[in-house]
Amino acid sequence: MSTALYRLGRWCAAHAWPVVALWLVVLAVAGTLAGTVGRPLTNQVSIPGTEFERVVQQLGTEIPSAAGGFGRVVLTSDSGAFTDAQKAAIADAMDRWKGVPHVERVVDPFAAQQQIETSATDLAAAKQKLADGRTQLEAGKKELATGEGQLAGGEALLAQLRQQNPDDPGIPALAAQVADGRTQVERGKEQLATSEEQLKAGEEQYTDGAAVAAASAGTRLVSEDGRTAVVQVQFDDNAQSVPPEDRALIPERGDPVLEAAGITPSYSVEITQELAFIGPGEILGLAVALLVLVLVLGSLIAAGLPLLVALLGVGVGLGGAMAATAFIELNSTTPALALMLGLAVGIDYALFIVNRHRANILHGMPQRESIARAVATAGSAVTFAGATVVIALAALVLSGIPILAEMGVVAAVTVAVAVLVAVTVAPAVMRLMGTRVVSRRGWRRAGFATPGDPTSRGDHPDDRPEEHGSRYVGAVTRHPWLTVLGVVGIVGVLAIPALDMRLGLPDGGSEPTGSSAYTAYTTVADEFGPGMNGPVVAVAELPATDGTRTDAQVVDAQARIATALREVDGVVSVVPFGVSDDKETLAFQVVPRTGPADEATPATIDGIRRTAGLLERHDGVQVGLTGQTVANIEISERLSGALPTYLVVVVGLSLLILTVVFRSVVVPLVATGGFLLTVVAAFGATTAVHQWGWLGGLFGVTQPGPLLSFMPIILIGVLFGLAMDYQMFLVSGMHEARAHGEDSRTAVRSGFVHGAKVVTAAAIIMTSVFLGFAFSHLVMVRPIGFGLAVGVLIDAFLVRMTLTPALMHLLGDRAWYLSRWLDRLLPDLDVEGLRLAEHLEEQAAAERGTRTPQDTEDPVAAGSR
Repeated sequence: MSTALYRLGRWCAAHAWPVVALWLVVLAVAGTLAGTVGRPLTNQVSIPGTEFERVVQQLGTEIPSAAGGFGRVVLTSDSGAFTDAQKAAIADAMDRWKGVPHVERVVDPFAAQQQIETSATDLAAAKQKLADGRTQLEAGKKELATGEGQLAGGEALLAQLRQQNPDDPGIPALAAQVADGRTQVERGKEQLATSEEQLKAGEEQYTDGAAVAAASAGTRLVSEDGRTAVVQVQFDDNAQSVPPEDRALIPERGDPVLEAAGITPSYSVEITQELAFIGPGEILGLAVALLVLVLVLGSLIAAGLPLLVALLGVGVGLGGAMAATAFIELNSTTPALALMLGLAVGIDYALFIVNRHRANILHGMPQRESIARAVATAGSAVTFAGATVVIALAALVLSGIPILAEMGVVAAVTVAVAVLVAVTVAPAVMRLMGTRVVSRRGWRRAGFATPGDPTSRGDHPDDRPEEHGSRYVGAVTRHPWLTVLGVVGIVGVLAIPALDMRLGLPDGGSEPTGSSAYTAYTTVADEFGPGMNGPVVAVAELPATDGTRTDAQVVDAQARIATALREVDGVVSVVPFGVSDDKETLAFQVVPRTGPADEATPATIDGIRRTAGLLERHDGVQVGLTGQTVANIEISERLSGALPTYLVVVVGLSLLILTVVFRSVVVPLVATGGFLLTVVAAFGATTAVHQWGWLGGLFGVTQPGPLLSFMPIILIGVLFGLAMDYQMFLVSGMHEARAHGEDSRTAVRSGFVHGAKVVTAAAIIMTSVFLGFAFSHLVMVRPIGFGLAVGVLIDAFLVRMTLTPALMHLLGDRAWYLSRWLDRLLPDLDVEGLRLAEHLEEQAAAERGTRTPQDTEDPVAAGSR
């Protein structure tokens, strides 16, 4: 590997301008394709095969008018209850919203509330009418009974007359009266029977209506004090798929009318959510990274090189990803994750190569040879480290979850591009920079009178300018057991909150305090109950009929289903809101008592599912659930299920890769154990801040709640790759020192002091970039950024720079144990470049034997020219 990279580094340095121009052309092509064929990103999270996906599709097929997503506009009067003038302004705003592209309908809260209240009045009137009808029926029954008695008396008298005096002339008249009376009685019976059937039907309808009303009780769109109203804006698709520029028209068209009328509008997150990659937090993180680069490399020019390489790599990677949206749909988190990782690893990888080049030339190595050697040695470590990150991210495909596979592949490609840019553009730019890669002060400190001229270098007391941390590693290895116990204790304490970790997806309550989405969320929770922020949609499929189901039968089915769902513990109200054309599919809005992020809400969903099972067994009614709350729970369950398998894969890869690189069985076990400590500590810290709310104000956590469902599996993948980075740059130095003849314990110190400065700088840079994303405007990215920032700090400073040297010192020669048969099986990657150095020395020695006395050029440079 090192030999191939040596040749690549020399070639790129020799053809600096063509290399830079080629990458700029690639960047331009990627950017052009992204801008021309790329499609908008989406915030929708879709996982095929889940119940909520199936029910959404069913709803779209059976009741299209009820399938679109909703956004909410929360209106608050600045002067008490809404006035007629304010209601007119609201009506005007709603008319404007109806003309916004992709808006299907706008629900008038005042009309809907009036209908709810009128329904209660109508039910009371219907109840009284039914009572009056029952009274009249009972009176009719009494009259009929009296008539039947009179008829019986007449019939008895007629029979008596016919028996006593058959020729009585009054018999025909009496017989006619009796016959007429019988006819009236029969007619009266029929009328009473009809009236009783009508009354029973009315009572059944009233019962069904009362049941529906009782189930719907508690649902309001206008607050009881008349000061707050919620306008529901329904889209023709899920809200996340509506283009942001169209959603932005809702506040743009409504604000002028509403604010002029003394109404304050707040828009839910479905309307306000934006899709931008870079915000103030990310920019601040890059600024801190640049400051660290200046401090480490000593000049602004040198510091700009890693940043340039990182930006170029990210630009190409993200441009390609955005161009790929012509064929696939990307979630907004996907490029944000790729950007975060691309910047962090791009800066670090370029820094490692530049730092090695600086060390080489400060020790007198010629420029071009130094560049080639830097790419061969540090570039080998960069290539391997980048490969581990790529493998870990690409392994997200094994989760079987499309959005995770999408995130992993895009981020992996971006990291791969960052590695390729680092080993090609970095040597080209270093060649163009010449001696300016080191500041004049740096050259003077190293003893050079003329920058870059080895002959002008005088005696210098410090011939090891790049060695740092000797005191620290000395303290760590003098008390190794105390160090190990201390690190494990600290990590253990940090990991405790992870035992309480809950997963979910962000909602309006996660938005920054004072934002429109946060205000809308909290206002709805305060005025209408927290469950209104995450209603559940229940879709009931009735048993198939011959197509003759009546409206009364539909209402009866609605009443039975709504009553059953309303009786579930934790349900506030159930409102029917849709019926299919064939009257076989019904839609209901189920409002829980708790909010979507509340830990009690999953229990409510489980209760609804149990009731749905009973309805299916007893009545043949199949009930499916969908909605954001259900989606959050199902997605979290699927991701939690995929986590153990992914962790096993990553740990297995860790052991395999490190065994090949370090040719040791013990070192991979130490590295993997440290990685697991890093992961649990990152989980614990993120749980404490984002779920428990500790120091939440400092990190912009306005409403603590469940952690992002994707966070654990993404953190495992990314931290694995980054942990292997630091393991490579520190332990490879120890391996190299041992290969040059130092004993194992001395090699621990030698390897540490050679890599401590650059690893420290890299960790601070990476933490700064990740911490910038911890304050991202994209809510889904914040916990990932925070978890990665904490994980990098813990892994670099506690695990790799403290725990690992202590354990390696304790193990001594046993750390490098490898059985002979395994040694024969494993390939020799020569990551440290030892065989390359031997080859170059042999080549230089051979050329010295054939060189003329007049040739005084540097032998290594001449041999590699």
